[in-house]
Amino acid sequence: MIPIPDDWLPIGKVVAPQGLNGEVRVYPETQFPDRFLIPGERWILRPQSDTLESIELVTGRLLGKGNVYGVRFAGVSDRNQAEALRGSQLYVPSSDRVPLEEGEFHYLDLVGLDVVEQASQQSIGKIVDLVNAGNDLLVVALHTPQGKSKQVFIPFVEAIVPVVDLAAGRVEITPPPGLLDL
Repeated sequence: MIPIPDDWLPIGKVVAPQGLNGEVRVYPETQFPDRFLIPGERWILRPQSDTLESIELVTGRLLGKGNVYGVRFAGVSDRNQAEALRGSQLYVPSSDRVPLEEGEFHYLDLVGLDVVEQASQQSIGKIVDLVNAGNDLLVVALHTPQGKSKQVFIPFVEAIVPVVDLAAGRVEITPPPGLLDL
């Protein structure tokens, strides 16, 4: 067991047991679902724990047409053992980060970036999440008067988000009329 290093990547969450023989249902928090299909070492953070434990993924499969995976871990052979994993977070070290093509970005690298309107160069908010709804949508918390909370969804396409500058910690957007008013 080790404390959680800052640079480790969360990849999914155990949401429930699957059946009676120790399989669990995992909701992915990664763009790379192969992480639930390929056997090998993963790391697990159990609820109310602050240290990671090594756990061996034995088999994985996509359940139905959804976005949930059935995963079997070594040493987990019945429903009670699977139930004990409910709410656990799965991690991999950042050295397991999947290499990307030009113009692709890791989800976690986008969260927290400043969002700047390209024409005025004025900061309008921060990226707080990314939603995959067929096309990726940036969830942006806008700067508002008196600190009121307002979020908008911005399609993560080059025509609207032409600049992603990870080094500078910002993205530039060219929103069509009305997008920020929704």
